Amino acid sequence: MVKQLTLYSGPHCHLCDQAKAILYPQLSEQGWEMVEVNIRESDALQQEYGMRIPVLALPDGREKGWPFTAAQIGRMLQSASS
Repeated sequence: MVKQLTLYSGPHCHLCDQAKAILYPQLSEQGWEMVEVNIRESDALQQEYGMRIPVLALPDGREKGWPFTAAQIGRMLQSASS
């Protein structure tokens, strides 16, 4: 499985900035990459995630919306790696 996750976010989103501050150390530690998707570039994504960003999506389809902790993300990445 590719160790790449998606962060659905938007411009000028302070919660997204907080989420990235939690995510980057976890991703680095566990060898994951992140693709950030700006939901404002797609009407469909705005419909799906507009009121919920930031949302983290794993390759297996699981999603975790804000708020989340570093420990929760660490567990999710570990379980997705196994």
